[in-house]
Amino acid sequence: MERPTHDVEYEQMLLSRHTFLSRRGGRRQDGVLERSAYILLSRIRVQGPMTIGELSDAFGLDASTLNRQTAAATRAGLLERIADPGGGMARKFRITAEGSRLLDEEREGIVEVLDQVMADWSDDDIAAFAGYLRRFNHGIERIGGRPWPRP
Repeated sequence: MERPTHDVEYEQMLLSRHTFLSRRGGRRQDGVLERSAYILLSRIRVQGPMTIGELSDAFGLDASTLNRQTAAATRAGLLERIADPGGGMARKFRITAEGSRLLDEEREGIVEVLDQVMADWSDDDIAAFAGYLRRFNHGIERIGGRPWPRP
């Protein structure tokens, strides 16, 4: 007999295949940021400037992967390297004004699509769904030992 978690697994697989395309200028288009940059900028925005080591711990990725991602984001003008505000030796990455602007634009585009997807949902249903997603994410974070700070 299948457990309800089989249904959750299947629906999560289906969800992971989607990218949220936004409507800009009346046409559908890909997001303005690559997925890895979107997640990286989101984490730095909520936590503040971070070192490669802190990013590696936060994402559970090796430093070489984070070096490539931060280098690409820095070349694109999304991140900048700064001295550690706390006086530490390692340099930290901080989101730039352009990175912040593009992150806001990306997030707003995703919210617009979600508004379309959930157009026939009540506010209570949307709030309940958000609560279940938060609870689900907290469970994953607890098992992985990598909590994600929330604003």
